[in-house]
Amino acid sequence: RGPLTRGRHAAGMRNDWDLVVVGASFAGAACALAAREYGLRVCVLERKRDPGIKLHTTGIIVREAAEGTWLSRLPPALVHRVEGVQLHAPNLRRMRLSRPGYYFLATDTPGVMRWLVGELRDAGVELRLATPFQHAERERDGWNVRDAGFARFLVGADGAKSRVAERAGLGRVRDFLYGVEHEFDGLRLARGDALHCFLSKRFAPGYIGWALQAPTGVQVGLAARYRGTHAPTPDADAFLRHVAPVLGIDAGRKPDAIRAGLVPCGGPIARIAADGVILTGDAAGIVSPLTAGGIHSAWKHGWAVGEAIARHLRHGGPSPELVAQQAVPRYRAKRLLRRAFDTMQMDWPFDLLIGTPPLRWAAERVYFNRGRDPGG
Repeated sequence: RGPLTRGRHAAGMRNDWDLVVVGASFAGAACALAAREYGLRVCVLERKRDPGIKLHTTGIIVREAAEGTWLSRLPPALVHRVEGVQLHAPNLRRMRLSRPGYYFLATDTPGVMRWLVGELRDAGVELRLATPFQHAERERDGWNVRDAGFARFLVGADGAKSRVAERAGLGRVRDFLYGVEHEFDGLRLARGDALHCFLSKRFAPGYIGWALQAPTGVQVGLAARYRGTHAPTPDADAFLRHVAPVLGIDAGRKPDAIRAGLVPCGGPIARIAADGVILTGDAAGIVSPLTAGGIHSAWKHGWAVGEAIARHLRHGGPSPELVAQQAVPRYRAKRLLRRAFDTMQMDWPFDLLIGTPPLRWAAERVYFNRGRDPGG
C-alpha cells in the first residue's frame, strides 16, 4: 500500500482505494492489472453481472496485442489464428492480402471477457460485478465513488457513452458506427484462414461488412455510419444473402446469437483527463477512425494509465493525467481516410481497382499497420 492508503486505513476508514476503474473490458482490465503490478489497491466496477453478455465487439486481436501484452496469455481454446485478409469488392470480386509473419486472432469474445475477470481476481483486484457507476463526489485529494468508497484516482473505461465523462465534465464521443453481427455456432467457412472484408456502400455506408471463423463458429456482421436515432439499421439478413455464396454458408440459417451497438469512429476526444480522473478505451474514443479496431490501442492506453498512476503514487512520477493525454494515439492518416470515406464513398472505384497494386498497397497499410499510424 502507498502512503495515501496507509494513512486512511490508520484512521479506521473502510473501502479506500488508490484507484477505482469503471468498466472491466480491455482498457479497464489493462489499467487495473498494470496498477496491481505495483501493488496498488484497485477496485473495478462493472455494470454487467456477466462481462461476457451484451457485447458490441467482434473481438479481433492483432498480432501486436497477441504477442506484446497480457493477452499473450489467452488460453488456446479461446482463439483462432487467421493469417490474412480476403478483401471483397462490391461486385464480390476479391483479392488476398497477407504480410509475412502477420496474423489476427479471432476470439470467443464472451469467453475472453470471462477470462479477463479471472485474471483480475487472480491479480488481487476487487471486482464488483452488477455494480454500475452511479455517482462520484470530488474531494480535495481524490473522489468518493458510490458503491466503492474513496479513491485517489478514478478511471472511466465505461464505453462510448461514459457516465464518468459526464460526471467529471470531460469530453464526449460524438461520432459512431452502428454495427450488427450474427453468430452461427459450429459453422465452418469455406475459407476460414482469412478475415473476409466486404466493401459496399449499399450494405455498409461509411464502413464494411465482415465474416470470420471464430473458435465457436462463424461471425458475420456489418456496420454503417450512425446518423442519429432515426438512422436505418444495417440490413444484416440481406447482407448475409448477398455474401453467403462466397463464404460457402447457408443464407437461410437463423443466427444463434445477435450482437449490436454503437462503435466510436471519430478518433480520440480532445479532453480525456482532469485532476484525479482519466478516460481510456472507448470512453476516450481510442478506436481507429477507419477500421473501428480498438483492442490493441485500448489495452496499450489503459496499461499506460494504470502504470502512470502507480508510478505517481509510489515514486512521485509525472502527472498521470499528462501521461494519459500524451499516450493517446493520434490516427492522423486514418482520420483523413475516415473523412474521405464518409463523404466520397462509391462502389465503382473498388469494383474497378480490386486486385490492382494501388489498392493492394493502401489496403495493406490499413490492415497490417504498415506506415506510421499503428494501433488500429
